[in-house]
Amino acid sequence: MSEIRLGNRVIGEDHPPLVIAEVGINHEGSYDKATLLVDAAHSAGAECVKFQCHISEAEMLETDMKPGEISPERLWDIIKRCELTEDEERRVKAYVESKGMIYLCTPFSREAADRLEAMDVVGFKIGSGETNHIPLIRHVARKKRPMLVSTGMNDLASVRETVEAIRGEGCPFMLFHCTSTYPSKFSEMRLGAIAQMRDAFGVPIGLSDHSPNVWTCIGAVAYGAVALEKHFTVTRSWPGPDVPLSIEPDELKNLIEGSRAVWEARGGAKGVLPNEKPVIDFAYASVVTIAPVKAGETFGLPNTWAKRPGTGEIHARDLESKVWGRKAARDLPADVQVKWSDLA
Repeated sequence: MSEIRLGNRVIGEDHPPLVIAEVGINHEGSYDKATLLVDAAHSAGAECVKFQCHISEAEMLETDMKPGEISPERLWDIIKRCELTEDEERRVKAYVESKGMIYLCTPFSREAADRLEAMDVVGFKIGSGETNHIPLIRHVARKKRPMLVSTGMNDLASVRETVEAIRGEGCPFMLFHCTSTYPSKFSEMRLGAIAQMRDAFGVPIGLSDHSPNVWTCIGAVAYGAVALEKHFTVTRSWPGPDVPLSIEPDELKNLIEGSRAVWEARGGAKGVLPNEKPVIDFAYASVVTIAPVKAGETFGLPNTWAKRPGTGEIHARDLESKVWGRKAARDLPADVQVKWSDLA
């Protein structure tokens, strides 16, 4: 399975999953809140923090449209309020990187992509709404920086068009399975799509998750997800349309630790581990006498059974087939482990 690199961080199945704390617009346009979110993500152990680059006039028409059930406020007003200036975005990026973390950002227009390129970002995160915006996809792909592409609201055929566009420009990329409902029901998550897309496109697959907590994200690692994106806030008491479905610092910490644990536990095959040997010694049972046995006497239920520890020569599995019915080669007292040499 292929992998991609964001700076020094390799994303692929042979590496722990990258957890992306998506600040998005949870800063509500405040640089100070943005840095508070960075601090909180860093304290929780996050490697990567993701923002959104909005230049309202470049990405949308002014409209009275509202974002469904996400907020009663006009979408235009939300986006306009939550914009950071180019100077603020540069300062946020510098602040993230001063903490040793990866700065990612989603462009929603050509102008935003150009701004991020000028800021020297290590890669681009593409939102689900832009995935089938093929002209924008090509524009970003021509910059030849890794693209992390979410695929909510798109079927496999639509994703294939996006993949072909990116590959046509020779740009490294990975895909994210996503369900674009807010919040997503667990029954809508369809984690089987992770393997489906991996097999279809041969690239690393992540999960961009809008479900209410971290369970689905952690479970996705067992399905092969190599990166996990989750909306993040300092506290859900803050205002903001994405805040109610965001996780808080303790949950982010649990996500990071839990996803790594599942990553370490995945795969493998059934067998006995060397580290299980000490447990075998006390947990297994060996064949023992439960009554005195005379030489020439037949071993059977009245005089033999299997008991712990498992350090005897004859294992419990051999009691019925290899011990019972045989005769004793010598006198044996009760409560001793039977040896192979004790069988005539």
